[in-house]
Amino acid sequence: MNENKLNQLVGNVLQDLGGAFSVPLVQIGERLGIYQAMHEMGVCTAESLAEKTGLDHRYLQEWLCAQAASNYVNFDAANSTFFMTPEQAFVLADTDSPFYLAPAFGAAAAFAQNEPLVRSAFKTGEGIAWGEQSQCLSCAVAKFFRPGYQNHLVQAWLPAISGMAERLEQGAMVADVGCGHGITTTLMAQAFPNSKFIGVDLHEQSIIEARKHAEAHNLTNLRFETGLAKEIHGKYDLVTVFDCLHDMGDPVGGMQSIRQSFKEGGACMIVEPMAGDSIADNLNPVGRLYYSASTMVCIPTSLAQETGTALGAQAGEKRLRDVVVEGAGFASLKRITETPFNLVLEAKA
Repeated sequence: MNENKLNQLVGNVLQDLGGAFSVPLVQIGERLGIYQAMHEMGVCTAESLAEKTGLDHRYLQEWLCAQAASNYVNFDAANSTFFMTPEQAFVLADTDSPFYLAPAFGAAAAFAQNEPLVRSAFKTGEGIAWGEQSQCLSCAVAKFFRPGYQNHLVQAWLPAISGMAERLEQGAMVADVGCGHGITTTLMAQAFPNSKFIGVDLHEQSIIEARKHAEAHNLTNLRFETGLAKEIHGKYDLVTVFDCLHDMGDPVGGMQSIRQSFKEGGACMIVEPMAGDSIADNLNPVGRLYYSASTMVCIPTSLAQETGTALGAQAGEKRLRDVVVEGAGFASLKRITETPFNLVLEAKA
């Protein structure tokens, strides 16, 4: 046994355990607004933070120490005070930041709640339908993806499709397939009031939440329906597929239906998790997150549907091209932009 390698592995595991133990603490900080309060205060003690938030100072003291040990907040030993750096606030307190990652801890908690179901599926090879998984999963996933969509969808992704932003401004028909809680559908409907949008998802409870979301924004140019991608009907200038192609049981069938739904000059924008084309390409921090999420959620969801293709969250562009071009008959699939977390692809018929 190599002692240096052993010590390195133990160090890595301890780091991971610290992160795992931090999951409920970050959720508390997010849900009770503690990070935002600290950011607003600049410098605080447990007592002053308790006065600001109305929370118990003894719980806050222990929570602050844990956060400082995680480097999520800073501790000034000379003055016995705590504070957040701009970088820490950008990641944990600023809900509009593209790197607002606090909701990801909620997703991690939901994955853990799925463990008994997935453990059983390991033995049977069966899938687990989206609606049968952790009850907080769809909400957690929606919150996790929202910052990226909010900061990139209208500003960068749609304009990357040649002429599409102008088409949407004039008035277009858009289908958002696998819309979940309708965050993407709503963002587009707000940005392009002359266009009409329909969000489609197989999970009825998500569609209910999407309708509530739309009503809260008083939007009249969108509607939501329960259904599969392969059941899509109507003719569209644009079809969007956000972080769900790899979850489909029959992605080829879904994409074939999408191709047949195009108006002249129509396009499909596919957003998928950032991934390379080989396992070795994806053995990195982002790939680690996505492989873990895929094991706990994406693979079980796909296997519970129809043919159960189970592409996985790290399918990569080459395999997606096999599905879209070779399988579904699209003329082309090209990468039009990307982020550290996303592949953004355009499919043309």
